[in-house]
Amino acid sequence: MGLVSWLIILPFLTAMAVLMVPAKNWKAIRWISLTGTGMHLMLTAFTTMKFWALASQDIPAMKTATMTKLYFVERVTWFQTLGIDYFVGLDGISMSMVILTSIIIFAGTLASWNVEERTKEFFVLLLTLVTGVFGVFMSFDLFLFFMFYEVAVLPMYLLIGIWGTGPKEYAAMKLTLMLMVGSALILVGMLAVYHASGLHTFDLIRLATVNYPASLQTWVFPMFFLGFGVLGALYPFHTWSPDGHASAPTAVSMLHAGVLMKLGGYGALRIAVYLLPEGAKEWGLFFMGLTTINIVYGSFGAIMQKDLKYFTAYSSVSHCGFVLFGVAAMNLMGFKGAIIQMFSHGIMTGLFFALIGMVYGRTHTRIIPDMGGLAKVMPWLAVCFYVGGMASLGLPGFAGFVAESHVFMGGFFGNNFMNPVAMKTLTIIATVSIVVTAVYVLRGLATVFQGPITNHHFHELTDATLTEKLSTGLLVATLAVVGFMPWYFIDLIEASIFPFVNRLQASGTMVAFH
Repeated sequence: MGLVSWLIILPFLTAMAVLMVPAKNWKAIRWISLTGTGMHLMLTAFTTMKFWALASQDIPAMKTATMTKLYFVERVTWFQTLGIDYFVGLDGISMSMVILTSIIIFAGTLASWNVEERTKEFFVLLLTLVTGVFGVFMSFDLFLFFMFYEVAVLPMYLLIGIWGTGPKEYAAMKLTLMLMVGSALILVGMLAVYHASGLHTFDLIRLATVNYPASLQTWVFPMFFLGFGVLGALYPFHTWSPDGHASAPTAVSMLHAGVLMKLGGYGALRIAVYLLPEGAKEWGLFFMGLTTINIVYGSFGAIMQKDLKYFTAYSSVSHCGFVLFGVAAMNLMGFKGAIIQMFSHGIMTGLFFALIGMVYGRTHTRIIPDMGGLAKVMPWLAVCFYVGGMASLGLPGFAGFVAESHVFMGGFFGNNFMNPVAMKTLTIIATVSIVVTAVYVLRGLATVFQGPITNHHFHELTDATLTEKLSTGLLVATLAVVGFMPWYFIDLIEASIFPFVNRLQASGTMVAFH
């Protein structure tokens, strides 16, 4: 068993170890979960260093490549008659998403240290969910990809329905039904390319060698983009997201917004754009328009919210819009921005939801106007909230600035097959969200943390515990490192983006703006 398989199976083995522990021994359950996710984080760091050493040598060759080069490939025939293989590997894009997921699940485990209700079942489901996420990011067989995709989505129903708050049953059912509709669209698209290829295989790399008829690409591309877009909170299919975030427990919100929603942008790029470049060209401007609505609508939605979780959830709708906007821009700069935004927003929103859970656990309220002056009694949490807020509004020095600047430049400089005036116009409209984001972030943080303490009970509150400081500190450090030294992250992903750009260029004329 190779490195990639261990990255997938380690969370599942941890879940099985938790399952063997008696339910009443919740302390052992916590430590097993933390040990398993900590080992995964170390394995991810080791894999990243090995990947970097190999991939850095291939950057010049990849500038003209049209096929993705994979590392640490493992392939085993599974169902030969159907052309299904256990085919996993890593390129720069999937490596970056594995790093993100490993950090979030480790921080989420620390943030869930105080879960005492059905602790065993909670961590088993959480670790099963993350097993599916790792599988998606490293699968290059479409059937295997879809199987892991469903494993990642389905546990959300129980995690929200059992451990959530508020109208949790409604939120869990709405989330599940809408994501199942998206899955149905994805399945139709996969079966279409499988049958149309004539290769009798689900191998993504081999399917990418097929020149699908333009008539097929015209209707299959929107199937894929909309299917993945539902999970990426694409307007108008975003409505499950705020309700799901608001009702989910802390670690589930962290994984939901930090990682699970990234499967949408990842799938849209990895499958829709990669397999169907002509369809991408035809539909690019339409989806760029929808994602512009995402960006602006989400930011205006956030400014109206009084509940901290809804506030952050609408902010996530806006920031996930940047991911799909960058994909729809269909150029190198846009693709770079989309991937950096997936990573940046994943860390940032994971931090926000962790902090909200910690503040709620102390104040027993999420209503923004009911809070005030909390920086006096919980300075660590206040500082972390402000760091997350600065990253959210795209302040230079944080990962959010790197991501959003790439996305906006990708949209503004455009390409040679989409209307340049329309692209520039949509990009300018999208930049309005920067101002709106600054307003709601700064106003929200000032209301909650500044001024006099509004409730006399708040004087008795305590600051973050050691496990909470470790969780939030890891996320803050990651935001700062990627923000101050983005070239390391860009080098990690750039070589893997060239094949996507070159495939678009091979089926027409493309400007690969650097």
